Amino acid sequence: MDTKPIIGITMGDPAGIGPEIIAKALQNTALSSKARFVIYGANESLTLAADRCNLQTRWDRVDANAERASQNITSNIVVLDDGEEGLPFLKHKPSKLGGIVSKRWVESAITDAMLPVSHPRHLDGIVTAPICKESWSLAGYKWPGHTELFAARTKAKRHAMMFVSDKLRVVLATCHIPLMDIRNVLTIGKVFDAIDLADLGCKQIGIKRPKIAVTGLNPHAGENGLLGDEESRIVSPAIKVARNNGLDVHGPFPADTIFSRAAPYDVVVAMYHDQGLLPIKLLSAQSAVNWTVGIPIVRTSPDHGTAFDIAGADTADASSLQHAISLACQLTDTRHFAAC
Repeated sequence: MDTKPIIGITMGDPAGIGPEIIAKALQNTALSSKARFVIYGANESLTLAADRCNLQTRWDRVDANAERASQNITSNIVVLDDGEEGLPFLKHKPSKLGGIVSKRWVESAITDAMLPVSHPRHLDGIVTAPICKESWSLAGYKWPGHTELFAARTKAKRHAMMFVSDKLRVVLATCHIPLMDIRNVLTIGKVFDAIDLADLGCKQIGIKRPKIAVTGLNPHAGENGLLGDEESRIVSPAIKVARNNGLDVHGPFPADTIFSRAAPYDVVVAMYHDQGLLPIKLLSAQSAVNWTVGIPIVRTSPDHGTAFDIAGADTADASSLQHAISLACQLTDTRHFAAC
């Protein structure tokens, strides 16, 4: 019996680089041997991307709506073909059609990941290629991104975006929220949850006693109240609660200095999206992985967007997607052994 995990890969916005980086990533035989892969997307788009890049089509096609799609499929890589007419020839920009199909593919993968392990369509983990939030909006969907959709569909009580790379790990206290709205959602509980989930995430990848740094919200971490009092009202109390729960947590530190001296720490908890994402993208542009911590299924993604400006030009780098696939395989293995 094949005991390799089954990893679903959603193609993302078909007008972006998703088809290209998936085709490139799965050329790596060492990577593709780690699991069985089910690609949720359009076979024509994926094949066209492979042709443009002079790559082998190393997958089998199964119609997503055919009876065979609900049966055991033994192919190592299979595309559950669920495309639309004209999809491969979309212009490389946000579109209603791109939003419709990319969300449909993600919803299908989530549904399958929530199925019982014995079900032929069950997935052990999901890797998502980049979607375009504007395309989702044009299609009438109001989700801020993948993270919030996964949390809602899995009924997770709490969740966080964790970014993992060879140089730095970051967890965000708030995710896809306009900067001016952060003051309305940042609470002691929100910061504590991020710290606690950072601890959990580190332990799931093998760090037994994580050492956690926490940033402040304001410049200079508030300068003792001169530049804002969120550190004393929100961040420091959350750190105290975390310490009382046995976590090794330190801060709040000024965000403009902690990332350059984060080496003693296993993970940094940042207060908002760009505060945490700027350093990790500068330090680990090709190796960083976005991992949704706290939900009951494994979900990872590359740490970049659709890159419409280079889509179709055979210049997209698949490294981040490859790292996302590797981490998903590692996490599914960890969960398997934990359940044994």
